[in-house]
Amino acid sequence: MAGHIITIIGGKGGQGKSQIAANLAFAYAAESRSKVLLLDFDKKASGDQNFITGIKSRKTVKDLSEFSGAIDPRSIMQFVTAHPAGVSYIGMPSDPTASESINADGLGKTLKAITNIYPLTIIDAGSEMNDLAAKALEFSTMIFLVVTPDILALNQTKRLYSDLVTMMFPKDMMQVILNQHQKGHPVTPEVVGKAMGKLPFANIPKDDQTCVMALNQKKPVMLIAKKSNFAKGIIECSRKIIQKNILKSLAKLNKPTDVGAKKDSSGQMDGKAKNAWTELKSRIHKSLVDEMDLKNSDDNDPKASIIMREQTKKMVVELLSKEDTKSVFQSREDMNRIVKEILDEALGLGPLEDLLADKDCSEIMVVGPDKIFYEKDGKVKKSEITFTNDRQVLNVIERIVAPIGRRIDEKTPYVDARLKDGSRVHAIIPPSALDGCCITIRKFPEEVVTYKDYIRWGSLTQSMADFLRIAVEGHRNIVVSGGTGSGKTTLINILGGFIPANERIITCEDSAELNFPQDHVVRLETRPPSLEGDGEIDIRCLVKQTLRMRPERIVVGECRGGETLDMLQAMGTGHDGSMTTVHSNNPRECIGRLETLVQYAGAGISPKAIREMIANSVHMIIQQKRLDDGSRKMTHISEIGGIQGEVITLQDIFLFQQRDIDKNGKIIGEFQATGFIPKFIEILERKGYNVPRGLFTNNTGEKKGGGSTPPPASGGGGKSPSANDGKPRPKQRPSGQGKPVKKRPS
Repeated sequence: MAGHIITIIGGKGGQGKSQIAANLAFAYAAESRSKVLLLDFDKKASGDQNFITGIKSRKTVKDLSEFSGAIDPRSIMQFVTAHPAGVSYIGMPSDPTASESINADGLGKTLKAITNIYPLTIIDAGSEMNDLAAKALEFSTMIFLVVTPDILALNQTKRLYSDLVTMMFPKDMMQVILNQHQKGHPVTPEVVGKAMGKLPFANIPKDDQTCVMALNQKKPVMLIAKKSNFAKGIIECSRKIIQKNILKSLAKLNKPTDVGAKKDSSGQMDGKAKNAWTELKSRIHKSLVDEMDLKNSDDNDPKASIIMREQTKKMVVELLSKEDTKSVFQSREDMNRIVKEILDEALGLGPLEDLLADKDCSEIMVVGPDKIFYEKDGKVKKSEITFTNDRQVLNVIERIVAPIGRRIDEKTPYVDARLKDGSRVHAIIPPSALDGCCITIRKFPEEVVTYKDYIRWGSLTQSMADFLRIAVEGHRNIVVSGGTGSGKTTLINILGGFIPANERIITCEDSAELNFPQDHVVRLETRPPSLEGDGEIDIRCLVKQTLRMRPERIVVGECRGGETLDMLQAMGTGHDGSMTTVHSNNPRECIGRLETLVQYAGAGISPKAIREMIANSVHMIIQQKRLDDGSRKMTHISEIGGIQGEVITLQDIFLFQQRDIDKNGKIIGEFQATGFIPKFIEILERKGYNVPRGLFTNNTGEKKGGGSTPPPASGGGGKSPSANDGKPRPKQRPSGQGKPVKKRPS
C-alpha cells in the first residue's frame, strides 16, 4: 500500500512549524503504531531539527539528493537515523552553504520512491517557497500551513495560501494549524477561519514552558511531557488524520506535477504547444472580460489596484481550473507563468511588463503581436515573449493613452503619449501600420541622469561639463542636435539642471519628459484635436503662450515645425538662456535644418533673413551622437560666430575624435579641445567673471577610450576646475585658474 507525505510550511519564520513537524512525526508513529520518516527541508534553519528531535543525523538530505542508485528499503537505511519511538530521520546540513547546493531534482526521485517504504513521511519545508519546498509540495498528499495568532503572520499565511492555489494545488489538501492558541486572544480560530476561508484543522495551545524545557533537553515534547497542553494538541491532530482517513481521500485529488509543457531542445515550446498556450490564454482572457468589469479599476489608487489584481487572480485560477490544461502545461512554473501573463494583459501592459521592469532595458519596440524587440546595452535584441493577438496590442495602447486624455482610432491612427514614470510612448495602428499595431517606448530612467553619469560613461569630459555649466549660467541660447535615440532629451535635462534655482523656467513638449530639479518650473504639454476635430493645442501655440507668462528661460522639447520661428524670435528678444533640440547629423546640418523648419511657419521670410535670425539668436550647437557600438558621445560643441555674406560661421570648441575599434567592437577615441576660446567668454569677463582658460586646452588625463571613466581634468597645469563644479564663486586671489570668479565691485 502506497504511503503519504505531509509537508509542513509557514508563511513566515517563528511560527513553530519545526516543533510541530517533529512532534507530529512522533505522535503519529505512536498513535498509528507505524513507521514515520521525518525529513528536514528547511534551508533557512539548517540543523534545527537536530536539536528538536535530539537525533544526530547519520547523513543529510544533501547526501540523499546526490545518491545515484535506486531508493529501496535496503538502500535508504544508509541515510536514515532510526529512533526507538518509530521515527526515522534525515536532517539538513548544519552548514548553510552546503544547504544551498542541495539538488532538489535529485530529491524528487527519492520522494517518489519513499512512499513505497514508509506509510507516512513528514517534511519540515521551512518558511519560504524555494526549490526544496516546491519539490516537497509536489509529492505531498497534505499540506499544513502553520500560523500563530498574529495579524502579520496571518496575512503572510494568507498570501502563501493564495500562491499555492495559483499553483493549482487543491484547496482541500491545504489545511491550517493554529499554533500558540490562547483562550481570550483577539485572533480566535474563527478569525483565522474567516481570513483563510476555512477553520483551522487543529488548534495547538500555547505552552512556552514545556517547549523551552524540551529544547533544553534536546528531546521532542511527545517524549518528555506527553500530558502537556502542547502534546495534547499534537496528539489530537494526529488522531484526526488517522480516524477520518483523510490522507486516503486526499490522495485521489488531482495535484500539479513537474512534467511541464512540451519543449524543444532549446528549452522553448514547440509550435503545437505554443499555439495551445496562446489559445488557452485567449479563452481565459475572453471569459475574464465577461466575468469582470476590468475597466473600472482605478490605476491611480495603489490599494485599489492591488485589490483588483487579487480579485482578478482568483478569477483566473478559477477559470483555469475548469479547463483541461494537461495538454498545455502541468508544472507549477507554467501555471504561474500563464496566470501572470493573463493578469498583465488584463490589468497591465501585457508581455511588456517584464521589459519595463528590467532596469537595463532602455527601449522597447513592438511590431505586431508576434515581434517584440528591445534595446539593452546599446544593442537591439528580439524577445521570446509575444502578445496573444493584435487585439491585445491595441488594448495595451488604449490602456496607455486613456489616462492622459489621448485617443487613437482609424481616423487618427497614431499617438504620442507617456507612461506613469515619464517614459515616452509612440503608437501607430492599422491601416497606417501594415503588420499590425506598433508601439515604441523610450524608457525614462528611474534615477535622474546627471553630468557626472555622462562623465562616468565617457560621453563627455569634466572640462566639457564645466564649460557647459558656464554657458548655461551665462544665458547662452543652446540647440542640442542629434539623431533618434542619441540622448538629446537626456542632455537637455542635464543642461536644465545647471540653470540657477531663482529663475523661472517654462517647458513646452508634445509628451512631458523634461524633469528639471528647480522648484519654479512651469510644464506645458500639447493636446490633440477632439473627435469633432477642434480643440488642438500644438507646440507653436504653447511657445506663444510662454511669452505672456514672464519666462526667464524657455525650453522646447523639440522643434520640428513652425514653432522654430517663434522659438528663434524668443531667443533673440530678451529670453537668453533658452534651449531646444533638433534632429540633424552635425552642427552644419543643424543650421540648415533650422532654416527649413522656420519656413514651415509660412511667414514668407527670405532665406538671408532666416540665417541672420539664426546667427543672432543661437549661440551654441551641441551635437549628440549614438555611435556604432551603442555608446552615446557629445561629438561637437560649437559656437555660432555670426554671418559672413550668406554663410553662418561655426567654430568648434570641443570634438570627439574616433581612433579605432577594439576586438569587442567598442569604439576607441578621445575628446579634444580645439583651443578656440568662445566669444561669449569675453562677454562674461566684461561682466566680472574670471573663466579658467585651462578648460580650452587638451589634457592627457581626459583622453577617452571605449567609454572608460576619465580621471579629473587639469587646466593649465594647475588644479582641476571641477572642485567647484563650474559654479561662479567670489574671487579670492587672481590665479587665472579654477572656476569662473566674479569680481568684487570697486
